[in-house]
Amino acid sequence: MKSRALCRLRVCRRLLLTVILASAFSAPLACAQDVRGEPGPVFSDSGPDAELYGAAEGYPVGKRGVPPQLDMLVGSYSHFDDINPSRTVRRATAPWQFKRAPEPSITYSFGTEKLSLADYLARNPATGLLIARDDTILYEHYQYARTDRHRFVSQSMAKTLVAMLVGIAVSEGRIKSIDDLVSIYVPGLAGTEYGNTSIRALLNMSSGVEFSEVYDGKDDIARLARPLFSGEPKDPAAVVAQFNNRTAPPGTKWHYASVETEILGLVLRAATGTPVADYLHDRIWEPIGTEADASWAIDGSGQEIAFCCFNATLRDYARLARLLAHDGAWEGRQLIPRQWLLDATTVRPEDHHLAPRVATPYFGYGYQVWLLPGEQRRFALLGIRGQFILVDPATKLVMVHTAVRKKPTEPGALREPLALWSAVLQQLGQ
Repeated sequence: MKSRALCRLRVCRRLLLTVILASAFSAPLACAQDVRGEPGPVFSDSGPDAELYGAAEGYPVGKRGVPPQLDMLVGSYSHFDDINPSRTVRRATAPWQFKRAPEPSITYSFGTEKLSLADYLARNPATGLLIARDDTILYEHYQYARTDRHRFVSQSMAKTLVAMLVGIAVSEGRIKSIDDLVSIYVPGLAGTEYGNTSIRALLNMSSGVEFSEVYDGKDDIARLARPLFSGEPKDPAAVVAQFNNRTAPPGTKWHYASVETEILGLVLRAATGTPVADYLHDRIWEPIGTEADASWAIDGSGQEIAFCCFNATLRDYARLARLLAHDGAWEGRQLIPRQWLLDATTVRPEDHHLAPRVATPYFGYGYQVWLLPGEQRRFALLGIRGQFILVDPATKLVMVHTAVRKKPTEPGALREPLALWSAVLQQLGQ
């Protein structure tokens, strides 16, 4: 209630500023209801453990090259492209607008408790939560003084973007086949295990090449990230070539390895002759009518760091989610080949190692996308510390969630979000 009251006090000031800022900002601030009584986003200056996240200091931003401490996570995860060199992905020349509906009353069960959406936000360090059904936003809330103008870092949700761009490149004939070896497109990896791996195996994270990713600062993901984020103009192919020990035949065992997405980014750049961010803009970001500039972190050579670190506003993530819910179609135009989306989110019979509850105790894995168990085809984009997008093509329901969980990964961290998602599907999926 306090946050909504504060929000109402700011309405007049924001209205006065709207005309001045209209050319600079494409997403004006609003409260749960604007002055016309229409639904809109809700903002809160606080959130769970706000004091630990740096509320008193205005949620400060960390420094480049230094892993953010807890009190800088909120600031760093919403200003990632201010900290790290990034390539801009320009917003659409003609933004497409969501419709809005009054907020639904959603209840979900978790453990022995019956909880509401408000309870969820009070219990979870979400910086933003948006639920939409097709072209209509049903719920849009922000915490920790974040707004609908902040760009939130994707972390590994960017991996799915890379896979969708690979599918477009295949349809354009720029990549001849995903069964091609990587070395055909990235000569710098010729003679290495990754160079002798197919694009398909990388899409499915089934290369069989050894790579550790436990986020302890001493693992292979740290060895990969340090030189890429250092700003030094190192050849990214040489950086990934250090991981060169194959422990299983390609296409036989699933193992999560961010380096494999990094290599897909190199394949894309070589095959298209275009920076990955620019290719994204032309093929997806412009056509879906995004309302705000996005960005993608780049290494010292100017190559996008493909395994992470795309930055966008919550509503633009929701536009992307809607595109995926429509199997790559947008307002009658097929932007990503439909068959590619189907292949990306379906496990082939011969790929049982990728199936839900086989690849992991819960999720399966497609083309750089996580597959939910069950008869219905549903999938997720996931990133560390609570970034995710959940998609249900059948109902066109999507849920976008950005967050600042205290640890990169936590056992059971997705149980409550998935309980909420299940309730959303049951109560809104009619």
